[in-house]
Amino acid sequence: MSISVLGLLVLGLALLVVGADLLVRGAARLAAAFGIPPLVIGLTVVAFGTSAPELAVSLQAAASGSADIAIGNVVGSNVFNVLVILGLAAVVAPLSVHLKVTRFDVPLMIFVSVLAWILASDGRLGRLDGALLLGGVVAYTIWSIRAGRAEGKALAEGVRPARSRRAVARNVFLVVAGLVLLVLGARLLVEAATATARALGLSELVIGLTIVAAGTSLPELATSVVAAIRGESDIAVGNVVGSNIFNVLCVLGGASLFAPSGIEVAPQVLAFDLLVMTAVAFACLPVFLTGHAIARWEGFLFLGYYVAYTTWLVLAAVGSAALPRFSGAMIGFVLPLTVVTLAVTTVRWIRRRT
Repeated sequence: MSISVLGLLVLGLALLVVGADLLVRGAARLAAAFGIPPLVIGLTVVAFGTSAPELAVSLQAAASGSADIAIGNVVGSNVFNVLVILGLAAVVAPLSVHLKVTRFDVPLMIFVSVLAWILASDGRLGRLDGALLLGGVVAYTIWSIRAGRAEGKALAEGVRPARSRRAVARNVFLVVAGLVLLVLGARLLVEAATATARALGLSELVIGLTIVAAGTSLPELATSVVAAIRGESDIAVGNVVGSNIFNVLCVLGGASLFAPSGIEVAPQVLAFDLLVMTAVAFACLPVFLTGHAIARWEGFLFLGYYVAYTTWLVLAAVGSAALPRFSGAMIGFVLPLTVVTLAVTTVRWIRRRT
């Protein structure tokens, strides 16, 4: 790795850390000032803002004909968001999960993941598919803001939150400045990481699923970890769930709509990666339900699965002879053990509730 590439990585990381801190502070204060619960801010403003790198990368990739990077970025980012970001945030500080997330937002995340797989089942995401997905993100945003304001008013019991124009302007500036730094930092990191990956001879799909996806998800990573440290669990969890919904509906929808002839979906993406993205979304439900919290051991479990997923991608990309043995171990031992563990935990939670 050259000194210039290393410099880009360090500068990008620094911008991400500073930007995440500004964004979380500004968003949390705006939520309190306008009577909107922090969860809704995390699901909308913070989630959509930190997904701006994914949107920029996928739109540019789709317009230039790099369909594998466009869709790989979305799928890889969603897998990274849950397994790495939620996993790491839970390891830093166990996260409480709002009841609304388990009742509505996680099921919606599962639904849009399944919808994306269904729309892509013919091997292409066309402009009509993109328009459908974009319409979904508009409806979701309007509903979330209205529901959040109603909940905020109910919690306030008629007490209007105190706020001044100067304080609002200052916090809006913090949010905007944080988003700008996050986008710039992510762009520097992606450029440096992509240059390194291409030098190693990896395919565009693998680059999109790993390097680009992880790079564009670093704003979410920095934001959720900082939020977890600050005790803003609603922002930490809402950021991830909202980002995943936004990635499918807006990023994938926008890329499909504005690409010259839609996005062609590679057979591997349809047969494996989209299924992984959907399975990860499904995995959130039992984890979130048990005690409405993400424990540290569950965070470590998520991180372990991301290591396994990335290992599989690398082994498949280089055509390693170890791939069949690795796949057999995952399918025959690790996955069943995890399913049994989550099932037992869920049953215990149900018994405690009855």
